[in-house]
Amino acid sequence: MDVGLLFDLRNPQQWHRPWADHYARSLEYCEEADLRGAGGVWFTEHHLFDDGYLPQPLTFAAAAAARTRHVRIGTSVLLPNLHHPARIAEDAVVVDLISGGRLELGLGAGYRVPEYELYGADFKRRIDQVGDNVREIRRLWDEGGVTPGPLQSPVPVWGGFYGPRGARLAGRLGIGLLHISREMYGHYRAGLAEGGHDPGTARVSDLLPVILADDPEAAWPRVAPHLAHQMNSYRQGSVEGTDAPRPPLLDADDFPQPPAADGSWSLLEILTPEDAATRIAERIRGLPVRHLIFWASVAGMPDDLVVRNIELISERLPVLLAERLGAVPAGVPAGD
Repeated sequence: MDVGLLFDLRNPQQWHRPWADHYARSLEYCEEADLRGAGGVWFTEHHLFDDGYLPQPLTFAAAAAARTRHVRIGTSVLLPNLHHPARIAEDAVVVDLISGGRLELGLGAGYRVPEYELYGADFKRRIDQVGDNVREIRRLWDEGGVTPGPLQSPVPVWGGFYGPRGARLAGRLGIGLLHISREMYGHYRAGLAEGGHDPGTARVSDLLPVILADDPEAAWPRVAPHLAHQMNSYRQGSVEGTDAPRPPLLDADDFPQPPAADGSWSLLEILTPEDAATRIAERIRGLPVRHLIFWASVAGMPDDLVVRNIELISERLPVLLAERLGAVPAGVPAGD
């Protein structure tokens, strides 16, 4: 199991910095995570967001691959229905080769009608189409349908699905499930059996809604406005292109900081590394977790908080998790 960071490259107008500077700074964060022993850097995809949400994750992944040595290079997630499968297969190969075989390809269906309209894709068939595209991408690699081929054989592929149908599909495809849920894990294992795959090959990963800080109480009011922006953009974007009414806008005061009393996860929690390790260990114990992924930044939050978050996730959290789980932490060997 390794611990990594997700970058969405949001650059909201109220905290805007020049785009070239913003991209350069994000690559510096990837380098910093790599040097500090993080297990992965991950990139995600959306289109037509006002804050410039990263639209082409494999392009940015290639840049990050060239600037790092150890971290896995992942997508969480790429939207294959918006791209030709041969293009994804080729772009993914380039990232795998540049990185020396560090690619993790996470794929998902997406949820926004305008994105599908932008690319002329069929929104109603999005789950089935993801399955078709996963099969085609892997066929192109396996049969030499694109050249050159990837360095890894096979490239780790993940399905970013949150419901029973998607979890079962990931199992039938024999890929990893990019979601940690004990309920969905049962559907995923059932799908593995249906697809003729050994249930013992099951593997799960996920993005966890956690930011680390030395003083969560002090950090919370500085992060909450950025969280409000993030959640408003998701909520508003989910109804664009539909007849559903727009949800009311949230503000920073709408997000309580303390963890839920029932142990469930809030939209975002700011925790010390010690508290985070305890909560995460309780959630994942007994599951075949491969990657834990955390936000590097929430919608342009202050740089000092981003830097410290990266430091604590990369260096401190893996050790604490290993202690609580009785495991050996993944990371860069000492002296490397």
